[in-house]
Amino acid sequence: MPRPGGTGGRAHCTARRGLSVEVMDGNDSGRHKGPAHARRRTLPRENEERLAEMGRQLPPPSEDELEIVAGLRASRRRRRLLTWGTALIVAALCAGAIAQWVRPLPHATLKTQEVRLPGMTPSFALPSSGEAAATVVGVGTVGQVRGSQSVPVAGLAELLAAYVILSDHRLAPGDDGPAIPVTADALAAYQAGLARQESEVPVAAGESLTELQALEGLLVDSGADMATVLAEWDAGSVSAFVAKMNAVASRLGLASTHITDPSGVDPATTSTAEDLVRLGEASLSIPVLRQIVSLAQASVPMTAVVYNPNFDLGHDGIIGIKTASDSSAQGCYLFAAQQNIGGKDVTVVGAVLGQPGGALGPNTAAVDAGDALVRSVFVALHSFTIFAAGQKVAEVDAAWGSMAPVTVAQPVDVIGWPGLVATLEVRHRPLDGPLPSGATVGMLRAGVGRISAQVELRTASALSGPGVWWRLTR
Repeated sequence: MPRPGGTGGRAHCTARRGLSVEVMDGNDSGRHKGPAHARRRTLPRENEERLAEMGRQLPPPSEDELEIVAGLRASRRRRRLLTWGTALIVAALCAGAIAQWVRPLPHATLKTQEVRLPGMTPSFALPSSGEAAATVVGVGTVGQVRGSQSVPVAGLAELLAAYVILSDHRLAPGDDGPAIPVTADALAAYQAGLARQESEVPVAAGESLTELQALEGLLVDSGADMATVLAEWDAGSVSAFVAKMNAVASRLGLASTHITDPSGVDPATTSTAEDLVRLGEASLSIPVLRQIVSLAQASVPMTAVVYNPNFDLGHDGIIGIKTASDSSAQGCYLFAAQQNIGGKDVTVVGAVLGQPGGALGPNTAAVDAGDALVRSVFVALHSFTIFAAGQKVAEVDAAWGSMAPVTVAQPVDVIGWPGLVATLEVRHRPLDGPLPSGATVGMLRAGVGRISAQVELRTASALSGPGVWWRLTR
C-alpha cells in the first residue's frame, strides 16, 4: 500500500523474499518495455564503455599465442577437410561398386581352328599343250596352265553371243520365242561361210526361224550364219551387237576377252581359258541356255537333224557346253560336268584351248583332253567328315576366366579334295553370363568355297559366371 504523504507520483513496491523489486516511475512508464529477462541482458552504456576501455588496456597477444591460435584454426580446418574428404571417398567407392555390379558383362568369345582336308594333294590331268583351266563350282579353282595369253577361240565366242541374246530376250523352257526373218546380210554370210567350208545352217531368202531354232543352230551345229541372224535381229547390225558382246564380257569380269565378230571366225576374237570358265558358269545360270548346250542333236529348218560334235555328252557326267576348232584356234572345248557327291550335285566347269589335231583332228583332241581333266577332278573330289557328332570344335572363352568346350550336335561334312582348307564360320548369340551344359550357343557353318554345311553348337560343360571380386574390380 502507498504510504500517506508519499512523494510526487512515484510508487515503491517492496518484494517479498525471493521476488525482485520493481520501481515504477510514472514519468518513465514508457521507457522500459518487453520482457524482464531481455531487459536484464542489456548492459548499461557505462558498463559497455568500461569493458571496451578494459579491452584497450589489455596487452597485445604474443607471437607464441598467435601461433597457438593459428595452429588451432589450421587443425580445425584439417579436421573438416579430412571429414569431408573421407565422406566423398566413401561415397565414390560406393557409387563405383554399384556401377561395376550393374555394368553389363563383356561377351565371351568362341575360338575355332582351321581344318585341312586330310590326304595327299591330288594332281589333275591338265593337258601338256595349249591352255586349260577348271573350277569346281562353289568349291574352288582346280588350276590352270599357260592361261595368261589371250588366244583365238573360234566358235566358243558363239556362247557369249547366245548369252547376250537370252539376256535381252528371255525364253521360258518350252517357249520357241518370236520369229526372226533371214535378212540379205544373213544370206550373204551363209553363202560366204559355205565357200570357206565353214559350219553353216542352211537358210534361204524370205525364210524365218524362231529364236529357239536360231540358238540351237548356233550352239549345236555351230552355224556361223546364225550368229549374223541373231546379231542383226537383236542390235540392228553386226557391229552394234559386237559392241554389246564386249560390254557384257566386261560386266562378267572377262578381262582378257576381246570380240571382233559374233561367231569367232575372225582370229582377232580372243580369250583365255579362265575367262571362258567364268562365261561357262554364267551361261549355266540361264535354264534355256543350259538345256540347249546339253542337246546331242537338234532339228533346224531346211535340213535334217544336226548332231552336236561334243561326242562326250552323257559320259563322265558331262552336260555340255561347246566345242570349236579352226586353223587359228586349233581344238577348243568348253565343258561342264556334274556328279552327285555326298548327296549334293557338284558341277565342274573347264576349258581347254589350242589342242593340236594329230591323227584324230583338233575337235577330238580337245574333247579327249577335257574329258581326262573332268575324270581327274571327280576322282579327287570327296565328301569329308571333318567333325563327328559330339566332337569338340571350339570353346567359349569368358573375360572373367571361365572356359567351356563347345561341340557339334551333328556330323559336319564338306566337299573338296585333300589339302584344301575348310572354312569355319561361327555365328553365336551374345554370351554374357553363365551357361548350363548342353546349351545351344550358336551355329557353325563349315565348307570349302560356297558349298557348306550348318550345324548347331552346344556347350559340353557348364560355363561358370563371374565372381563378386572380379565384377567389382574389372
